[in-house]
Amino acid sequence: MTGSGNKSRLVTTRRSALTLIGAGALAAGGITSALAAPDDDEVLTETKVLRDPDTPVAGNPDGNITIVEWSDYNCPYCRKLEPELRQVVQDDGKVRLVMKDWPILGPVSVTAARIALAAKYQDKYHQAHDAMMGVSSRLTEPRINELLAAAGVDMDRLKRDLAGHGSDIDALLKRNNEQAEAFGFRGTPSFIVGKYRVPGVLSMTEFEQVIADARKAKMN
Repeated sequence: MTGSGNKSRLVTTRRSALTLIGAGALAAGGITSALAAPDDDEVLTETKVLRDPDTPVAGNPDGNITIVEWSDYNCPYCRKLEPELRQVVQDDGKVRLVMKDWPILGPVSVTAARIALAAKYQDKYHQAHDAMMGVSSRLTEPRINELLAAAGVDMDRLKRDLAGHGSDIDALLKRNNEQAEAFGFRGTPSFIVGKYRVPGVLSMTEFEQVIADARKAKMN
């Protein structure tokens, strides 16, 4: 069992890991990480990170703060965080959640991400996402198909969309990966909250605080 002292140190470490995105970047029309090299300028534009039309969005699409999440369906930390993050977004009511699939934990993760994004073409991305994030065991391709079918995804349509839109899906995953690497992320889940880079898991209370901080930074 973790003692209160250890918990306090963990919270301090997590909070101190927050990084304010490079000053002047937003004013210049792009989001640029403090770790980003000049070559990343075209990768980390505000439009590509926040407004990619192919990237699924949850929460309030007109929210005044955007959270961008990079996640992997086989990441246990992503699964654990999912319900808490969704609760924070729902309770706040003014958060736009941009969901970037970043499959970095093996071939099955890539399969899961591609299938979820293919489900978007029948307006079932969120059902697919929730079904795969809602399990506790490591995913396999047969298990993915079982979960999505149970979630109401038309599997025949899914196969057609995977074939017909595969190049677009792969291009989106490539953009997601390039952005994550340019921001200096090293694993999932990772986030941008307003002007802050958040490399790791936060509690509900910490997310609420970061959202509040991001709103204040936006006004300055």
